[in-house]
Formats: sequence, structure tokens, C-alpha cells
Amino acid sequence: ANILLTLLITIDYNTLAVIYQHDLKSNLKKKCQCLFEGIAKQGNPTLLTKIYTELYITEGGSGGVNNEHEVRQIETTTRKQARPETAIKCNDIFKPTPGQDKPIRTVMTKGVAGIGKTVSVQKFILDWAEGKANQDVQFVFPLPFRELNLMKGDKLSLIKLLNHFSVETNKARITDYNKYKVLFIFDGLDECRLPLDFQNNKSCCDVTESTSVDVLLTNLIKGNLLPSALLWITTRPAAANQIPSGCVDLVTEVRGFNDPQKEEYFRKRFSDEDLASRIISHIKTSRSLYIMCHIPVFCWIVATILEYMLSTDDKGELPKTLTDMYSHFLVFQSKHRNVKYDGKKETDPHWNKESILTLGKLAFQQLQKGNLIFYEEDLKECGIDIHEASVYSGVCAQIFKEECGLNQDKVFCFVHLSIQEFLAAVYVFLSFKNKNKMRMGQKQSNSLTTKFRKIPEIDFHQTAVDEAFQSKTGHLDLFLRFLLGLSLESNQKHLRGLLTKTRSSSQSHEKTVKYIKEKIRENPSSERCINLFHCLNELNDHSLVEEIQRYLSSGSLSREELSPAQWSALVFVLLTSGDEIDVFDLKKYSTSEEGLLGLLPVIKTCRTALLSCCRITEEGCASLVSALKSNPSHLKELDLSNNDLKDTGVEKLSALLTDPQCRLETEVSCLVTKEGCASLVSSLKSNPSHLKELDLSYNHPGDLGVRLLSAGLEDPHWRLEKLNMDHGGEWRLKSGLKKYVCDLTLDPNTVNRKLSLSEEDRKVTWRREEQLYPDHPERFEYQSQVLCREALSGLCYWEVEWSGRWAEIGVTYKGINRRGRGVDCWLGYNEKSWILASYNDRYSVCHNKKRTDIPVTSSDSHRVGVYLDWPAGTLSFYRVSSDTLTHLYTFNTTFTEPLYPGFGVDSDSSVSLCQMVPVSNTT
Repeated sequence: ANILLTLLITIDYNTLAVIYQHDLKSNLKKKCQCLFEGIAKQGNPTLLTKIYTELYITEGGSGGVNNEHEVRQIETTTRKQARPETAIKCNDIFKPTPGQDKPIRTVMTKGVAGIGKTVSVQKFILDWAEGKANQDVQFVFPLPFRELNLMKGDKLSLIKLLNHFSVETNKARITDYNKYKVLFIFDGLDECRLPLDFQNNKSCCDVTESTSVDVLLTNLIKGNLLPSALLWITTRPAAANQIPSGCVDLVTEVRGFNDPQKEEYFRKRFSDEDLASRIISHIKTSRSLYIMCHIPVFCWIVATILEYMLSTDDKGELPKTLTDMYSHFLVFQSKHRNVKYDGKKETDPHWNKESILTLGKLAFQQLQKGNLIFYEEDLKECGIDIHEASVYSGVCAQIFKEECGLNQDKVFCFVHLSIQEFLAAVYVFLSFKNKNKMRMGQKQSNSLTTKFRKIPEIDFHQTAVDEAFQSKTGHLDLFLRFLLGLSLESNQKHLRGLLTKTRSSSQSHEKTVKYIKEKIRENPSSERCINLFHCLNELNDHSLVEEIQRYLSSGSLSREELSPAQWSALVFVLLTSGDEIDVFDLKKYSTSEEGLLGLLPVIKTCRTALLSCCRITEEGCASLVSALKSNPSHLKELDLSNNDLKDTGVEKLSALLTDPQCRLETEVSCLVTKEGCASLVSSLKSNPSHLKELDLSYNHPGDLGVRLLSAGLEDPHWRLEKLNMDHGGEWRLKSGLKKYVCDLTLDPNTVNRKLSLSEEDRKVTWRREEQLYPDHPERFEYQSQVLCREALSGLCYWEVEWSGRWAEIGVTYKGINRRGRGVDCWLGYNEKSWILASYNDRYSVCHNKKRTDIPVTSSDSHRVGVYLDWPAGTLSFYRVSSDTLTHLYTFNTTFTEPLYPGFGVDSDSSVSLCQMVPVSNTT
């Protein structure tokens, strides 16, 4: 009887659970099937399935914090979009990726404000509710942090918490959720105002035990409560560290729209193909607008404004800067409200001054605190009561929104962080411009706005620049762009009716531009300078950028001595260009440690960094490691060969390998001994590194280093697949390129009869009389040239000294023609050879008949160094003076067969191979 009763009860509960699941799916489907663009619960709803564009979600590291302003993160992200990474569809978020054996319980999804985290959650829930995906999950509970905040101070059990958020749970009377596969979705960790103290919160394992909401959450996340439940947490990057990394099995990142998806959005939104094409063409003309279209909400703003301007009689110039776009947006929404809700004409005055100023004040005060959502206490602090806030959300429906929790508790926020930042800038700008002539509400206690009162305009701008620049997180960066952009009369015209006058001083504008440039010069290595260039863009000053672009287009950049401001300008140009820098070769821009330090922000965004031959020391290596550890880096390959890192530099690189954020798969280092090898072994043992390939060729690891690293190849815990320690030896510890020195000799069988060999075939001299050499098929018949015996196909360095008025130094394939007078016999004048020519202290290079002059200062030195990196396809020439190498030129190609050093000598001239090491060719 007891067994039968238990069976009947079980059947009854299962039946109730099925009914409950059906009701829950039906309810969630109603909530999630529509999307309200720009603002929830207002405007015209659109079916989510109709306009949903699959967002780019990638597996994204260990959950480290990125403290940059989110617009800077977007600028960086746009450069990484085209690269192959593990893309994850939102419905597959809990499916293990290839090679991942451990089941996934907790997923954290990061993404900047407005990038599409909540929409991804909404699509996941909708597909589950409609039976399209994840049907192995019985129950899904969406628990947004903005609603959980309203329960701060309440005491309740997990069961009662679920009953609070879902009326269906009461009906089902489920108390043991361990029997079911349950998913909790916590959307908006960055909005959490609960004290998530994972270390000190008490332990709770009973779903019926009453405690505070924050204790329930920490125990649920730690797995003390419902350890079998799945958890999905979404957050902006800056808040990611609120959850201990050990509690998260997978970190993903929502990347927003890639470039093709931006176009897809506009073409889906507009049935008029011509209108969509015109809008797409326009945003591509402005890099700042195109970057921001990475954010779906910004695409909505752009679509709203450009559709209106292109479809009406608006004859104004289309906005090209962010300030211009947001100014148009504010005007449009004010006019739209007047016509649609107040029955006014579009030409009637459209500003509601009190609403704009009050919302601007709220925006500014909460921006400084880092708040994106506001509760009753935040509004009271700003002098707004709940009733007034509701009025504002109606008056400014597409700017400021009101949401109700399950108990009708009200939560307020701006449609997007950038709108909050713009309104904050408008508020501060109006406070300064109108000299307090408008009603400003209560007396200001805020230090920033107090500083902005009753001071000259140039001081006003300088104070704003200083305040924003000093912020470690850059939370005022976009605010500053907007504030300075509003100083232009072209943007002020949009604010007529709010301003008492719309006139800007050209003198003040020039002084502001000058001050920003001085700031850039003072802080050239700071990534904070990137925003200052954006500020110059908002002020319509492009002089520094245009100067660098001229250097880039002329190809003379690597030979220029750049000023600190020009280094910063180069970083800005490279980071904001539309070109992908997947492989970054520092030598194209500089061969100095100064160049490395100046271009660190660019190196952090690429996947392959080629930093060989750039005179980098252990100090430069330390700066590089610090930069790569400061924010999540996507660098996969790092080549530091031909630098003076030594073991201390390698120790710093080893510390980078232990960092969980490090994604390095290939590393090339130099001047490494057994001590450096020991550091590498230790780091590879202590952390499951991603390193797959380690190149320590041309170093001196010693027997111990070889033994330790070779053993690592057999260790199943290491990911190391390829280890190169060829060409080792003590002489490899020489600094710079000299570690690659090879021993060369001239080949008597190739020498032309107008040339004579001496000094054991290491010197060639031009003679008036022909020399008596026997016939040989490899001898140059007419050209006064000679090749070396040795075929080179590795990393090789040699030095040559010449005298007289003309000499040619280069390399060639063996198949260069030796008979006749055609260009197929001349070094440098065919596709088989490359040369550096020296004529009366002037240099030029030549390959396949293409000659390029090299401007250099005059020197007494007639010594040239040649470095061949055959695998990398580079041939570099250096002028040598007192053991100092000055880079002259580098050929970049793909070599297909071994190369032979070769020389051309003219009348009264000679070339000598310099004796550098008493060893045979080591290549």
C-alpha cells in the first residue's frame, strides 16, 4: 500500500511538473517573443524572430577585468572580428567545445552595454519555450539582477524566491529541484547592488532555509544549493570579477555586429534597398560611427536619424561625428514626442527644458558613480520623486525608460550608456554656458560641475580634459568627447532653445586643440591618449593624424625620428584604420625599443607580433609583458629573436605564460641559457599553458636545458607540440645578430675574369687585366660578379667591407644565368636575386629591375651587415659603425630554394668578407 501511495504521489508530481513546464513555457514565450527596439515596453513591438541577427559569441578567457572605457573595448574588438575564433551560438552555450571534457555548469557571458547580451538571453528562452532547442532542460528561471536588487534586505528561501518570480511554481508544489534539469539565468551582474561576499557569506545547502538573497545567490553560484543546476550569468566586462573564477566553467564574450552583420541589420530594417544602401555608405565614411555600429542599439539610433533626414526635406548635412549624431537624435526625439503625443506641429518649439536638465543632472551624477540603472533612492538624491520620473519616462520615451518588477517596483535607466553620457555632457555644457541663468534645481555639491562654473571657456575645457584623463577606468572618455564636440557652433545650433547664445570662440577652440596636443606629447605611451585623438576628431582637427598618414603613404616612416605626439598619432591611426593588422611587424615602423614602447597598444590587438631585430632589452621585455597582462590579449605568436633579452627577459616571459589570460601558442626567444630554460619549464609545469610551439634555436640551453624541455614534450599535461633547439652553442650568446654569424668563402668557380681573389678567398678586387681562370659553367662571363660557396637556408648573418666607388652586396638563387649580357645575369635585376648597391656613400636596393634609393646620412663606415631569415622570407641590410647597426632596408618575400651570397665589384673597388668567428658555416 505504501509503495502504491508513493507511486501515485510520484505520478501526480510528475504530472504537475509537466503541466507547470507547459505553463512556464507559455508565459515566457509571451514575454520574449517581441523585441522593443531602443526601449522595452514602449514603441512598436517587433517579433524577435523577424529581426534577430545571430550575434558573434566567442569563448573568451578566464573572466579577467578590462578597465578600459567600453567604447575603447569596441574599437579593439572590431579589429579582432575577422579572425578565426571559436564562435558559439547562444543555444549551444552549455555544450562543451571540442577538446573540453568537463561538463559545463556555469557560463559567464561578457559584453559592453547594449551589445546584445539580454537579447541573446531572450532568444535562448524563446527557442526553449517554443520547443526548438535545449529540450533536455525542464525549467528555465530568468532572474535579472535589476529585479533581485529590489529584494535587498528580504529573508526568504530559494523555493520562495522562485515562487516570487514564477506564479507557476506555487501550483506545481515542487520542492526537490534536484530531480530536474534546471537553468537559472542571472542577467546584468554589472547592475547588481547586492553584497556578493563569496568568502564570508554563510553556507546554505537547504532550498527551504530562509536567508538573504545575496546568500542564496553566492551559494547557488558556488554549487552548495542545487549543484546539478545550470547557471548563465551575463555582465559588462568591468564587473566580471565579482564572481570568483573558480565558480565559472566557461567565459564567453558577445562581440556584437561584425561588419557584414551591420549591413544585414540596415537591410532588414528598411524595405527600401536604396535607403539602406545610402545609410550604409554614409556610416562607412566615418570611422567613429562605423565602429559604434558594432553595438545594435547604436545601429537603431543611426537608422532613426538617417532615415528621417534622407526621407524628409531635411537639407542638413548628415552627421559625421558622435556629437553631431547624438545631437540630432535628441532633437528628433523631442520633435517626435511633440507631434505624436502632444499634437503639435513639427515646426513648433520642441524643447522641454526642465526634462532635459533634470535628466542630464541625473545622468551626470550617476555616471560619476558608475550606475546605469536607478532606483527610488537614486532619484531622491537628484531631487526627483517617483511620480516625476514616470512623467519623464513618458515625455522622453525613447531616451529614458521605466520598468516594473514583478511587484510593480519601479526601475529606471537610459536606453544606452552612451545616451546617458551625452545627456551628462549636455547638462554640464548648459550649466557652464548659461551661467546658471536656467533653473538648475538644487545647489550643486558636485566638485566637477562646481569647477565648471564662472571660469573662462578654455579653462572649462582644460579642466574637463584633466578630469577625464586622470580616470584610470576612462569612465568619462565618451562624456569628454561629447562635451568638447558641443563647443562647436555647428553642434550648438541643434540646442537652440536650451542655450541663451550659440556662439563659440575660435580663439578658445584653437587653445583647446593646442592643450590636447600638449597632453598627448606629455603622455605619449599612455593608452589614454587614444581618446584625446577622438576628442580632436570631434573638434574637427586632424593635423597630427594627417601628418602620420603622409609618412605612412610615402613609406618613410621607419626612417623618421618621431616625436612623442607622433608616436601617439601612429597608434591612433593603426588602431582606428579599417585595415586588419593580424600580423604586426615592428620593423616596418621602428627598429628600436622606443618603437616597441610607443606601439604597445597596437601589439596587444594583433595575433602575431614580429619584434625581431628591434634592439629590445630585458627592460623592454618587462614593459611588453606588463602590457600583455594588463588586459585580455589575443596574441598567439610572439617572435623576440635577435634581441638582447637574456635570461632575465625570459624569466619575465615565463611569468606571462603562467597568467591564465595568456593565449600564446608560439614563442621565439634569444640569448637563453640553462637558467632561462629552467624558468620556462617551471612556468609550463605550473599552469596548463596554451603554448604549442617553442623556438629556442640559436641559443645555449646546455645539456640540462635540452633535457628538461625535451621531457616536457612527453608530459601529457603540457600542450607543447613542437620544440626547436637546433644550432645551439655558447657563441650563440652574443648580443644582436652576431649570434647568427656564418663563415663564408668566395667561390673561384663563379668569379668573373676581371676580378681577383685573395686572403684565402675572402676578398675580391677589380682588375684591369683579365685573370687566367679555367673555363667553368658557373663562371660569370661578362658581369664582374662572384658568389660564395655556401648555400644558406636558415638564420644567417655576415658582414662585408668595401672600398672604392662601387660595390653590390646581395644574395641569389643558384640558377641565375652566367652567360651573356642580359639582365638575367645581373645581381638584383631579375627575380632570382636581391642586392644592396653602394655608390660613393649612396645606397640603393634592387630586385627584379626595381631600384629604390635609401636616404642616409653620410658616414665614414664602408661596412655592411647582412641578415637572412630564410624561413621568414626576410633579407635585411645594415650599416655597421663601431659595432652599431643602422637598419637600411629589408626585403620581404617567400624564398623557395637556398640562397648564395654574391657580390658585384666595379673599377678600382674591392669587397672583403669580414672574419667574425673562427668556425665553419653553422647554418
